[in-house]
Amino acid sequence: MDTVECVIIGAGVVGLAIAHELSQANIEVLVLEQHEHIGTETSARNSEVIHAGIYYPPGSLKARLCLQGKTLLYEFCQTHQIPHQRCGKLIIAQGPQGLADLKKLQENARRCGVTDLQLLDAAAVARLEPEVLCDAALLSPSTGIIDSHQLMLGLQGLAEHRGAQFVFNTPVSRLQKHPNQGYLVYVDEYDYELHCHYLINAGGIHAPLLGADLTPAPVPQQYCRGQYFSYQGKNPFQRLIYPLPPSDSLGIHSCHDMAGQLRFGPDVQWMDHIDYAPDPQRRDLFYQTIRSYWPNIDKHKLQPDFCGIRPKITAPGEAAADFQILGPKNHGQAGLIQLFGIESPGLTSSLAIGRYVRQLLWAH
Repeated sequence: MDTVECVIIGAGVVGLAIAHELSQANIEVLVLEQHEHIGTETSARNSEVIHAGIYYPPGSLKARLCLQGKTLLYEFCQTHQIPHQRCGKLIIAQGPQGLADLKKLQENARRCGVTDLQLLDAAAVARLEPEVLCDAALLSPSTGIIDSHQLMLGLQGLAEHRGAQFVFNTPVSRLQKHPNQGYLVYVDEYDYELHCHYLINAGGIHAPLLGADLTPAPVPQQYCRGQYFSYQGKNPFQRLIYPLPPSDSLGIHSCHDMAGQLRFGPDVQWMDHIDYAPDPQRRDLFYQTIRSYWPNIDKHKLQPDFCGIRPKITAPGEAAADFQILGPKNHGQAGLIQLFGIESPGLTSSLAIGRYVRQLLWAH
């Protein structure tokens, strides 16, 4: 049986960030990925937004790691020439209740450490974004966008330069505690097992099921699909446009990639299985939502684009859970880290999560 010092399950952006961080500590790192490329699931199927840290409960891991991760991510992009843009965003609202909700959101952000939000009236919004219809908005100047694929390639390259190894097309089937020391990683498809001293389960939407034998308590995995529609016309916005968030997502917002392609999403579809096939029938829902803040939208220019699955660990109607990053103290076992429910702002938080995992591994 082969033995390596550290095995990381999953080569999404979080697994890559952890590999990048641990490889700097001269740890022998082996990353196992079931697909043939890095970041093919949640990490490649999102808005590619660098979040400011506005929405999350003060003191939560999401709030802390998003704020820290945002700073680290902008620094990383500048140092390593990763395409990104600090474009800013507007969180828009209608009516007196909407204005009150914006003020509550601004106060929540302040308590999280985000102090650059600006409350704007309709006239100020119109000067910035003439096509947007709203009564008030919060301007977030530190929100941005990033080429997530280039980010992941950069993290992979840096980790490999320091000796980390990546093995693809390797679907891990089971994780178990070794009878003596460390952990066993099974790849049943190849009748192969591996022994490691440190084990990091960063399997995204597959992490709870994969790590069930090692967790102190069951972690429920919920599949929450989010669909995006691209817009086959000129992007009228300079910034990202977000409605006030509903309870289970950030709402159907506008976003654009580094090439300027405008798209809208994601919606919310709770499912009992993984399905990435877009549903063209949801165009009416998207159109009605978007036209409430962009009256000039042309419905026929909305085209189904792609879907992603949020790795939620709460059921429909329940408040969103905080990141669950369980370390040796949670498991009562040295050398084990499991990451569950790393949905948004996981991309923004990725580098901070890498540092946090490194700290947990050697925490006493």
